[in-house]
Amino acid sequence: MAIAATSTTTFPSSSASRNPSASVKPLSFFSPSPSPASSLPQSRLLRARIPRNPRLSISPAASMSVRAPERSSPPSSFLDRRESGFLHFVKYHGLGNDFILVDNRNSSEPRVTPEQAVKLCDRNFGIGADGVIFAMPGINGTDYTMRIFNSDGSEPEMCGNGVRCFARFIAELENLSGRQRFTVHTGAGLIVPEIQDDGKVTVDMGEPILKASDVPTKLLPNKGHSVVKSELKVDGLTWNVTCVSMGNPHCVTFGAKGEQNLQVDKLNLAEIGPKFEHHEMFPARTNTEFVQVFSPSHLKMRVWERGAGATLACGTGACAVVVAAVLEGQAGRCCIVDLPGGPLEIEWREKDNHVYMTGPAEVVFYGSVPI
Repeated sequence: MAIAATSTTTFPSSSASRNPSASVKPLSFFSPSPSPASSLPQSRLLRARIPRNPRLSISPAASMSVRAPERSSPPSSFLDRRESGFLHFVKYHGLGNDFILVDNRNSSEPRVTPEQAVKLCDRNFGIGADGVIFAMPGINGTDYTMRIFNSDGSEPEMCGNGVRCFARFIAELENLSGRQRFTVHTGAGLIVPEIQDDGKVTVDMGEPILKASDVPTKLLPNKGHSVVKSELKVDGLTWNVTCVSMGNPHCVTFGAKGEQNLQVDKLNLAEIGPKFEHHEMFPARTNTEFVQVFSPSHLKMRVWERGAGATLACGTGACAVVVAAVLEGQAGRCCIVDLPGGPLEIEWREKDNHVYMTGPAEVVFYGSVPI
C-alpha cells in the first residue's frame, strides 16, 4: 500500500467541526510533486475548508483567480466520493488521542487490513494516528458497530476517546445536528454515546468489571473477587495496583509501595509502560494508568495504552482510574481527570453502577489515500 503517496486533505474550520452540515467553501491548490525516489501516483489535489470567504484557486504556475461562493446548492459530502483505489477518511481527536475514521456502513468487513492500519497510523510515512476506527452496520438491534485497529495492528475491545469521535463522525455521516443518541455494538458490549448541545459527548460506558479472572489478571483477588491495591513487582520495584476492566483491561496504580503521592510527570513512561503492558500477570496484556491525587474530585493521570504506547488521552483509562480511586478510598464518584491532552469528566453512578464519561471530540481534517 503506497501510504507515502500525496493525499487529498480537507481541513475543517472551527465552525464546521461544531456543525458538520455547515456549508463551507474550499481553498484549493496543487500539492508538490512526488519525490523522484518513490514511485508515487500523480499529485492529488489538496483542499482546505475556509468559511465565509470567496474561493481562492491556485494553479501550479501560481496564477490566481477569485470567485464568489456558489450558493445554488450545498456541497456534496467529501465522504460521498468513491474513486477506485482510494480510502476517504476523516481524522478526529479526543483530547489529542487521534483516530482515522472510515465509513464502513456498507460492509461488516473493515475496508483496510490490520497491516494497512499500521501503515496508515505511521506518523512519518502515513497519516498518523493512534488507531483506525470503522463505522459499520449495527448488529443485535444496535444502530451501529464500531471496530478499531490500534497503531500496532492489534484490535482492542473498545476505546473511550474513540467512541466519542465515532459519535461525532456518525452525526456527520447522517447529517445530524443538536443532541443525538446512538447505540453502538463494540467488542466490550453495548456502548451508548450521546452528543450534547455544546458538542461534547457523554458516553454510558456500562458497568466496570472487577472480577480478577474477567479483567483478566492472574493476580490473586484480595477484596472479594477483585484485585484492589495489590502488590505487583515490576522491574525490581513493588507497585500497589488495582485491576479494572471497562471492556478492556486496565492496571491502575497510585504509586509504588510506601510512596505517598505519585508525581506522574516525573515518570519515564516509555521505559516503565511496556513492562506493565507485557507483565506475566496480564495474559491479554494491559493498559496502565499512573495516577496523582490532587483532591477527592480531581485526579491526574498518564497512560501507557496496550497496542498504542503513550497517548495524550485514554477514555476507558480515565473511567478505570475513577473506579480504582473509589475502591481504594482515594476519591469520590464524580471526578475531573486531567490527561496530557486535557480533562475528562467521569462519574461512577451508584444508582445504576454505570460509568459515564464526558469530553470533546473534534475534526482534524478530511483526506484520502491510495490503498
